[in-house]
Amino acid sequence: MIDLPRTVDFDGSKVILVDQRKLPEKLSFLECENVDCVADAIRSMAVRGAPAIGAAAAFGMALYAAKFKGNSNDFLKGLKAAADKLRSTRPTAYNLFWAIDRTLRSVEGSVDVDEMKLKVINEARRIAEEDVKSNRMIGKFGYKLIKEGFRVMTICNAGSLATVWYGTATAPMYRALEEGVNFEVVALETRPVLQGARITAFELSRAGIPVKLIVDGAAGYVMSHLGIDLVITGADRILADGTTFNKIGTYSLSVLAKEHGVPFYVAAPTSTFDLKSKPDDVRIELRDPKEVAFIGNKRIAPEKVEILNPAFDKTPPENITGIITEKGIIEKPLAENIENMLA
Repeated sequence: MIDLPRTVDFDGSKVILVDQRKLPEKLSFLECENVDCVADAIRSMAVRGAPAIGAAAAFGMALYAAKFKGNSNDFLKGLKAAADKLRSTRPTAYNLFWAIDRTLRSVEGSVDVDEMKLKVINEARRIAEEDVKSNRMIGKFGYKLIKEGFRVMTICNAGSLATVWYGTATAPMYRALEEGVNFEVVALETRPVLQGARITAFELSRAGIPVKLIVDGAAGYVMSHLGIDLVITGADRILADGTTFNKIGTYSLSVLAKEHGVPFYVAAPTSTFDLKSKPDDVRIELRDPKEVAFIGNKRIAPEKVEILNPAFDKTPPENITGIITEKGIIEKPLAENIENMLA
């Protein structure tokens, strides 16, 4: 069973994060005592995964509130500055902006500085607790998709380590394990940062779920030769029409699943839904070319070759069978049913 600690936590004076840069060699923690440290942890992917990023940002603002001394005007100025700093870290994951905006709204109408500080801290804690509850519900609704003997494929890490605890794409897997269903997972390694190899394989094997690790380019071979019964991925942002932004390679996986007739599900809490943006509005994060040029400390690409390193891609709604949320599974037509569920 899952025995991982919470990925993100706040003890009143520090934000405590599982340092995912060290996995799988070492399960260690990063302790942040200021907003700059939290922002750097998000930017450097010490903490990653849309729900975990959102909770970390909210706790970063709670950390500011806990340490603040001064009047209400200065508190609000500093809180907004902290929000701007955290917003600037990563552009694609919607939970980051959702959590920051929600934390800011918690102090609207307040004038007493002590009251505002308490409201920010309490709201951040609520965001974290709600994430765990949402993930549990995603597991409750989604595990019935996993039948006895199934082979389930996933990409990147949308597990416990991408959330406060329990995961999104892994929530149905953990619940199925708890219910005694026998199944196995095929995890794509997820170049260039290898979240599938370093984190998902670590997490699932630690929980006792049989897992096979493959290179990203082997997904089609495995579907056609070994057989895949179900694909479940996470999401960093889902639009009103069901367009889903997730780790690079998700779109390619959805095309393969469609070609081979494999059900393709996205698992995410409703906090990941961005109902205002259009597909072309969403900025795809381009990360450091060094992530592609190097594996560890060894350079694998020629010095002068141009490198493009998009962190996410866009999966169209027609490639998605359904979206598993804490409120239930959204089936097709996605746009109509998203509107009905989230109205």
